[in-house]
Amino acid sequence: MDSRSDVNAPTDGIESMGALIEILRQVHGMDVSCYSDSFLARSFERRRQVMPGMPQAGYLRLIERDRGECEALVQLLHIHHSEFFRDPLTYALLEQRLLPSIANAKAASDYPELRVWSAGCAAGEEAYSIAILLSELSDRGEVPVRFRLFATDNSAEQLTLACLGSYPAPLVGNLQQRHLERWFSRREDAYVVVPELRERVDFSLHGLLDEYSVSPSASIFGGFDLILCCNVLFYYRPECQLRILERLRRCLAADGYLVTGEAEREIVQAAGFRPLILPAAIFRR
Repeated sequence: MDSRSDVNAPTDGIESMGALIEILRQVHGMDVSCYSDSFLARSFERRRQVMPGMPQAGYLRLIERDRGECEALVQLLHIHHSEFFRDPLTYALLEQRLLPSIANAKAASDYPELRVWSAGCAAGEEAYSIAILLSELSDRGEVPVRFRLFATDNSAEQLTLACLGSYPAPLVGNLQQRHLERWFSRREDAYVVVPELRERVDFSLHGLLDEYSVSPSASIFGGFDLILCCNVLFYYRPECQLRILERLRRCLAADGYLVTGEAEREIVQAAGFRPLILPAAIFRR
C-alpha cells in the first residue's frame, strides 16, 4: 500500500477534515477517522477536482446526499501499491543475513518453523518476494527450511489479484532474470507465479486496526519471526500508528524483526523499536 505523494501533500486550503469525517460517519456509516488529515484532504481534493468549479462546501454537500460519490471518495483512501523486491538494501540484508540467521536459529530450536507476516500486502508482490528468498534459501541448505508465510490486506479485490499471481510485464521490472525464469511462467504479456510458489503463501483479509483480531486468523497465534509492514503507517493519525505498532509488537516473537518503509523510520523508533542496521528500516522489539 503506497502513494507517498498523497501523504504529505498540502491540504489546499482545507483547514480541517472534521466535517468530512462526521458526514461519512453519521450519514453513511463510514469511519475514516483513522487516516491523517493531510491524506484525507489530498484525497478530498483529488476527487473534487474531477468536477471543475465545484467549491469545497458544495462538494461536502454532494457527499452528504450522494452515496455513490461518497463511495468514490472513500475508494481513493484504499490505495494499494507494492513492488517486487522494492527496497534493494532491505532485501539484500534479508537474503544475505537475516533470513539465513533466523533459519539457523529456528533449526536449532524446539520450534523449527519460520513464521512470516506480510501486512498490507496489496496484490502480493512483497509476499512473493519473501517466498522466493525463503524457497531459495531452503533449496541451498542441507536441510530444507520450514516456513509459513501469511499475507494480509484490507481489500478483497487486491487479495484476489494476489491469489491469481498474474502480473503485467511492466510490474516485474525489479525481478532478476533468474527469478523470472524459476518462479514465473510467461503468458502473453503477463508473468504468472508458478503453483509451487503460490502454495507457499496464505492470503487472507485482515485490517491492521481490526478490533476483533490482532494477527491473521489463519495464523492462529502470533509468534512471527519476521513482519513486513511497509509504507502503510504514514497514512494514519499518530495515535493509530501507535496502535498498529503495538499490535505488531505483540505478534512478534521475542527475537523477531519488523521491516517497514524508509519514510516510516522515525515513527517506528518513536514507538520503542530498535533499528538493526542503518539506513535499512529493519527493527527489533
